[in-house]
Amino acid sequence: MARMLALALLAPSAMAQERTAAAMLSIEIIGIAPLQGLGIDRRLLPYPVQSASERQLRKAGGDNLAEFMARNLNGVNVNEVSGSPFQNDLTFRGFRASPVLGTSQGISVYLDGVRVNEPFGDVVNWDMLPEAAISNLLLVPGSNPLYGLNTLGGALALQTRSGLTSPGADVEMSLGANGRKRADLAFGTRGENGWHSFIGATLFDEEGWRDHSDGRLANALVKVGRSAGADAWSATLLAGRSRLLGNGLLPDPLYEDDRRAVYTHPDTTRNRLAQGTLNYTRKLPEGGELALTAYARDSRRDTVNGDIGEDYDDYVEDCEDGFSADGEADDPDACGVTRGEGAAIHPGVLNTTSTRQRGQGFSAAFSALRGAHRIDAGATFDRASVGYAQFEQEAFIDGSREVIADDDEQPEPSASVTGRSRAFGLYIADSWALGPATQLTVSARFNHARVGNTLTNERGVQPAEAFTYKKLNPSLGIAHALGPGTSLFANIAQGNRVPTVIELGCADPEHPCRLPVGLQADPYLKQVVARSMEFGVRGNVSGGSYAVSLHRTANRDDILFLSSGPSRQGYFSNFARTRHQGIDASFARQYGKVDVRASYSYLEAVYDADGELFTGARNVQVERGTRIAGMPRHTGKLGVDWKVGHGLVLGADLHGVSSIVSQGNEDGLVEDAEEGEPQERADWRVRGYGLLGLRARFVLNGRWELFARVSNVLDRRYETYGAVAPDLFPSGRLLAPHDGPVDAEHARFVAPGAPRSFVVGVRYAF
Repeated sequence: MARMLALALLAPSAMAQERTAAAMLSIEIIGIAPLQGLGIDRRLLPYPVQSASERQLRKAGGDNLAEFMARNLNGVNVNEVSGSPFQNDLTFRGFRASPVLGTSQGISVYLDGVRVNEPFGDVVNWDMLPEAAISNLLLVPGSNPLYGLNTLGGALALQTRSGLTSPGADVEMSLGANGRKRADLAFGTRGENGWHSFIGATLFDEEGWRDHSDGRLANALVKVGRSAGADAWSATLLAGRSRLLGNGLLPDPLYEDDRRAVYTHPDTTRNRLAQGTLNYTRKLPEGGELALTAYARDSRRDTVNGDIGEDYDDYVEDCEDGFSADGEADDPDACGVTRGEGAAIHPGVLNTTSTRQRGQGFSAAFSALRGAHRIDAGATFDRASVGYAQFEQEAFIDGSREVIADDDEQPEPSASVTGRSRAFGLYIADSWALGPATQLTVSARFNHARVGNTLTNERGVQPAEAFTYKKLNPSLGIAHALGPGTSLFANIAQGNRVPTVIELGCADPEHPCRLPVGLQADPYLKQVVARSMEFGVRGNVSGGSYAVSLHRTANRDDILFLSSGPSRQGYFSNFARTRHQGIDASFARQYGKVDVRASYSYLEAVYDADGELFTGARNVQVERGTRIAGMPRHTGKLGVDWKVGHGLVLGADLHGVSSIVSQGNEDGLVEDAEEGEPQERADWRVRGYGLLGLRARFVLNGRWELFARVSNVLDRRYETYGAVAPDLFPSGRLLAPHDGPVDAEHARFVAPGAPRSFVVGVRYAF
């Protein structure tokens, strides 16, 4: 922490938050739990929160939600691991909310008080969030126990629009590079006797900037309700479906030749979702409030992934045996083709999965003001059932590295699981005004969860297993005003995450599985316990606002996916301890017609114990202090908006990120050396980068708005993630008889960043 304190003292006094002078005159009420209740003055919270209103979200100009947060929220970054804009791997202070099964999740996501992390792997399907219907978002840092399970590094709470808050209609249409088309439609009504209704829908289609990466989605939210006297209720239906292609990482040689290329394909994900929610609120005497929510959720996920066959090594060996010493092919047919065909037909496999998830839940929240105390209490209950099956079909890989099913072979079931989970939570919080300048917040939550499953694999039906987890998580915080515009805050908290069905179903190192298509055994896994602390200062100065905070979160018994081979073979296991600590600083000010906002984040995400990881294709020995892959130490963001006049606003964004460690190269080595042989060292970090974006908006008659955005204006070549794996297709070429013997050497694979792109659109409100 000494290093962090030194950096904080050196941070310029201009570092601060996103509030302008005009906004500082108002009081912003923030909820302290997924069900907001009465809310509390943001300045009284003992931790920094970040928020965005419907108006700010509408200014995004074609961004999706993850892209908006990466550009505007401090400590948020995006790894383009899958290559699809709606399957981004989002990180906040080094904790992830990702749609990728097997990712170590650490952020809980709520929509109108309903937790939308999927029960099978705690993944977040960004494509199923109704972006056209979102009214505001709140990003809460740390292991806040009031936000329930999985809140290790933070929580994202989204609220949707209604006819009461958003009457009228607005339509937004945009076109972009690479065939991108998007439409957002919203219409709200506010009728007599308190009745209201709202509908919001998003349609998206694109060819994708990489080869074989087209995608499309559609989702819609419908809400009806009534507010009369002390009572208010609403019923919401959310439905969506998508077909997205994410073609993953590229080895360096192929990436240097063509950053638009893909390694193998197809890699298709189809999501479907239907969710119904009922909300009821009643104002109680003496300033109290009771809020009730019930929901039912049904989701379906189907994937098709082309991969290299498990008998590839035998294939290469047979090919090499067919060559003479001078490299001439003695037996061209050993590689499965004749000389005249010009390219080998490699053995491949099509992995398909089918996941069905159903969930129901209920929550109740009570809030009241009692003298100097503001009391919040509540209870939650969630249950889910999961059905998962995987199939494998023999295939071959053609010259374009497309994996094509062998029509003579039928898909064979390789594993399946049925699972159930139940979680009950009970919480209470007291915000106590100790004096005119001091606010003390004390809270606690008890979590009780039970997770069970029954596996079927090549060894037959396995005995049913079920595990129970319990944890009482406390939190203590204080905020103290030093003066009219400055306050200090400090907070300590504890949260926990229990293993999911997929993690328990793949936890045996003796029987590793293939993600996202494998289950083998279910040994016991401990629950993850996260303890966080944060302190800092925030306030107003010279017509602007600022905030500086130091934070630290330590995870005990973290659950990591440890890979044991090049074909995504691995298992989940507890790791003794990981640590995330750093500094967040932000600043916002209006200079006449120019609005400026800036933020800086320093993050030290490391393993806090000695151990051995199985990442990529090799064993990695980590020590206390070894950096976690994929996490930049330094992130800086600068945004400027100039109100030129006559409805024209010009903007620019600068986003800079420092280098990150590649997965499998955490120890600086490339391969596992044989006993007695020297170890090959290499620095395969992914280099840092800086990106410039330009924006423009023109408002006409208060109803019409034209907007345009150019991303990566300088067309910088950059990467957002790296991993070490054997390159089985050197420079993208398949092994052919005339090539001679080929050894699959380890290479660095990277996630290519998008090249320069543009979006233009129009918005009409009436």
